[in-house]
Amino acid sequence: MSTTESATATATGTYTIDPTHSRIGFVARHAMVTKVRGSFTDFAGSGTFDEADPANSQLQLTIQANSIDTGSADRDAHLRSNDFFDMETFPEITFASTGVAKTGDDTFEVTGDLTIKGVTKSVTVKFDDIGTAVDPYGNTRLGLEGRTTVNRKDWGVNWNAALEAGGVLVSEKVTLEFDVSAIRSADA
Repeated sequence: MSTTESATATATGTYTIDPTHSRIGFVARHAMVTKVRGSFTDFAGSGTFDEADPANSQLQLTIQANSIDTGSADRDAHLRSNDFFDMETFPEITFASTGVAKTGDDTFEVTGDLTIKGVTKSVTVKFDDIGTAVDPYGNTRLGLEGRTTVNRKDWGVNWNAALEAGGVLVSEKVTLEFDVSAIRSADA
């Protein structure tokens, strides 16, 4: 583990995701030729990290679905509609871990229940442990970067449009991206 502190003594603890220094995003292919990137700007998460026994670690994440931002107001409005996320009926997207496994010196797999539009499916996110550091305000921060690819139709996000030359407007596969800076609680 690459850290600026001694790893085992300082990384284990209870953490809260710092939303101002984290990003929860996604990437989907558009018109079969380009990628559209977006993120959610309103989310909260917390968990515990046990470096000595990662299986004892856990994470919860709640995303306010209407905070979706792709840089296009029209596209964002369409994504908020019943065609995609039906955010009036399902205002939150949640993730709750069910297992954590160390897969390498600085890598982990976090498996959990992802709920979108009232549908819950198990997903596994591969994370790189970026390390820990003490910021100028005395906070111990844990950095993680993760990603996984899902099929949006598994959660009932089915809308699409056929292209005249073949193919579809929006890919079924979507890559979820997590760039996380989490702050350890003072009671650690």
